[in-house]
Amino acid sequence: MTTDFDQEIERRNTQSVKFDALQAVFGSEDVLPMWVADTDFAAPQAVTEALIDRARHPLYGYSLFPESLFQAVIDWFAQRHSWQIEREWIVLAPGVVPSLHAVAMAFAEEGEGIIVQPPVYPPFFSAASKTGRRLVANPLVRRDGEYQMDLEHLDRCASDARILALCSPHNPVGRVWRAEELEAVLAIARRHSLVILSDDIHCDLTFAGHPHTMLANLASEEDQIITAVAPSKTFNIAGMGLSALVVPNPVHRRALKQVFDAVHMEPTNPFSITAFEAAYRQGEQWLDELLIYLWGNVQLVDRYLREHIPQIRMDRPEGTYLLWLDCTRLGMSDAELKAFFIREARVGMNPGASFGEQGNGYMRLNIGTRRAVVQEALERIARAVKRLKSAR
Repeated sequence: MTTDFDQEIERRNTQSVKFDALQAVFGSEDVLPMWVADTDFAAPQAVTEALIDRARHPLYGYSLFPESLFQAVIDWFAQRHSWQIEREWIVLAPGVVPSLHAVAMAFAEEGEGIIVQPPVYPPFFSAASKTGRRLVANPLVRRDGEYQMDLEHLDRCASDARILALCSPHNPVGRVWRAEELEAVLAIARRHSLVILSDDIHCDLTFAGHPHTMLANLASEEDQIITAVAPSKTFNIAGMGLSALVVPNPVHRRALKQVFDAVHMEPTNPFSITAFEAAYRQGEQWLDELLIYLWGNVQLVDRYLREHIPQIRMDRPEGTYLLWLDCTRLGMSDAELKAFFIREARVGMNPGASFGEQGNGYMRLNIGTRRAVVQEALERIARAVKRLKSAR
């Protein structure tokens, strides 16, 4: 590898949510931060160098999006995902979460249904609740040792909804949906004229044997697919706040732009533009090495849980750097579970309950960090579980 992912970089006192919000979120500074979904790895050197070069120009005023940025998106997805994007399809936005809300407002009236598939990333819920739309839950189910979509239930839900918010790859369960699963979703959407917002923000972070399928690659011209993508998770530049919506339908593009205009949602920033383009143009080798390193972390957690903490189970993820830990064997309520990991294990994770009631008894562990930190977190949890077992 040319990148040292074991490099220790101090993130405290850098206005990092992950590190500098520990007291506010966990009530303690003395926890290992393994929660919010960014990583502790330095961004690709090309991104840093591009930002330094831009900073040397001492004017940071209102900025335009260069055509080279749009071409960077087109080239990346053509080369990495065999997806041919047209220039006019791209609508730039200040992040995927604002895009979720914009799609809700553009394609569903107040009171109309938005389908989500819990346990799922919490903003999927708020995109409905905070815009006055109606949340329709189509929970994932566990079959044959993996999470799957309940397609029969989805078909029923779709009869009374306008939008399906699809998380692909899925956060937090780590599934990379297979092409046949996505084909079935498309068939349902066609029957019910559903708009699908496919959040593909983790599409570059999939492991060997689990290639990501862009839903839009399976779609016909009549399908109503809006795809959210960004280099933010891929290259650890989430703080830059720039993403893209790929919207083939011109009517859909106009509807989204009207929402953006209504709230004056301007995503331009000279530094986010620079980082976005540099990452897509020069970050591929860095990403390939990152995936190897992350898989090593997955293997470490999987092996350690089986050998030392069998009370906690995990499905090996097919994608993302987020692990979904089944802690139900610990026999705790969600409040007890959260307190246990904070006070006894001193590891800060996302409670599964925040991803919907289907996450009760689970915790989400972010392994996008140095292997030594992952090892330390596991050892802390093991000691805490051992004390708990002794106390009982």
